This record gives sequence, C-alpha cells and structure tokens, in this order.
Amino acid sequence: MKNLIFFLTCIVSLSNFGQKLPKGFVYLSEIDGTIKSELRYLSNNNFIGKPIDGYHNDCVIVTKETADALHKIQTTLTKKGLSLKIFDAYRPQQAVNHFVKWARVLNDTLMKRTYYPEVPKSTLFKRGYIASKSGHTRGSTVDLTIVNLKTGKELDMGSPFDFFGIESHPFYKKIEKNQKENRMQLRTIMLAYGFKPYDNEWWHFTLRNEPFPKTYFNFPIKS
Repeated sequence: MKNLIFFLTCIVSLSNFGQKLPKGFVYLSEIDGTIKSELRYLSNNNFIGKPIDGYHNDCVIVTKETADALHKIQTTLTKKGLSLKIFDAYRPQQAVNHFVKWARVLNDTLMKRTYYPEVPKSTLFKRGYIASKSGHTRGSTVDLTIVNLKTGKELDMGSPFDFFGIESHPFYKKIEKNQKENRMQLRTIMLAYGFKPYDNEWWHFTLRNEPFPKTYFNFPIKS
C-alpha cells in the first residue's frame, strides 16, 4: 500500500510541472507577459460555438522566433499606449481536424448569423475558410489585433475576428476611414518586424523564415 501511495504521489507531483513543449516552442508569457490574449477556440465564442479539440488552458504557444518578434512589436506599441491581443497562435492538428469534421455537418449552423451570414456552409472548403492543413499548426502563425491600453478596448477593424466574408479582406474598401487606418497600423507594424500577411484576413500573419515550414504539430495547448 505504501508503494502504491508513493507511486500515485509521484504522478501527481510530475503533473504539476506542466507540459514540456517541443524544442523550439515557448509559452509567449515567458517572453513577454504584457501581451494580451483571448483564445477564442478555448471558449464558445468562435465560428463553431463550442471549445475546440486540443485547447485546454488559456496559454499562447508559439515558436521562439515568433515570440521574440512579437515582443519587439509589443515594445513599440506600448510606447504609444497600445498592446497586441492574440486570438490564436499555435494550433494543434487535432483542432484543425475538428474544423474539418464540423464543416462536413452542413446542418450545424449555430454561429452562422455571427460568423458567416452570407457564406453557405457548403462552400467553406471551396472558398478557403476551412482546410485540412493550417499554418497555425507549424507554430509561427498568429491571429491578433491591437488594443488601446487606456480604454482596454480593441481598435475597430471594420469586421470581427474570424468573420467569413470579403469584409475581412485587409483592403476591403467599404469600411470607415479610421477602420482602414487601424488595419493598416496592424499590418504595417507586423510587416516591419518580419511577418507576412494573408490576403483574406486582416488579423492573420505568419513569420517569414519560420523555423518549421513543413512540420505540422499536434501537441495540446495546455500549461
């Protein structure tokens, strides 16, 4: 019995050390604890309407190179009273598989009105909103916005994060002047520090010369 108790105690103790990340990955908070985050796929507030497979804790995981670049951007923004806010970063393959499985169930449209009101769910694959592989799974892609530190509010970008539609294209013209300026402010600073943008989403950026360009990881998001 004593041996059994000792064995169980060791298991509990080891679990308290948290997840050991693959070499080359870090928790963003270890590099810059000031960057804000709201992992949408950990909650019900996303285009599916429930937590996504692989998301267990509110922690942002990225490659070390990505974290270092984000830290530099944050340092620049905070001097202006602004901050980055991360919606998603590293995403395990199991989460991508969850998206694919959901996309094939055409009658599951719980969040259609909020996230894809004008896009038939049957066309999500064809239009590139859902895919079997994601750059996020390589660890150097981030979805993010900018927050005003004084008000605590996100800058108005003209469309919400993860909105499926042309309104989310970075150069969409039918938005207000300040919304265009906010998008360009985010785009400009991300480009300046080594990220490349995505044509269809104002919030989506991938580190140039990413360290794992052909590797898709599947470890969970947990601390």
